[in-house]
Amino acid sequence: MELKKGDQVKIIAGKDRGKTGAVLHIVSSSGRLSVEGINLYKKRSKPKRAGEKGEVVSVPRSMNASNVMLICKNCKQTTRIGFRVDGKEKVRYCKKCGNSN
Repeated sequence: MELKKGDQVKIIAGKDRGKTGAVLHIVSSSGRLSVEGINLYKKRSKPKRAGEKGEVVSVPRSMNASNVMLICKNCKQTTRIGFRVDGKEKVRYCKKCGNSN
């Protein structure tokens, strides 16, 4: 998977289409990722001790990686990612502006 933790992405499909956020967690084996503030669901938690109240917490769920596009740091546009070899290291680059990320 070409996305990394901390990348800025834009949602291109689903109920949160058009929103942007940073990648929080990636599961490359299943091709899923979670984005901060996107795909939030309510989770009810039980009280931990006697006398406390339970609460409702918003939790980001994972989504398929095909539903997001990377936002380039240089040109600020959604783009596809390419790879090239500079010396002995493999680097990602923006397909629109050509700068490496």
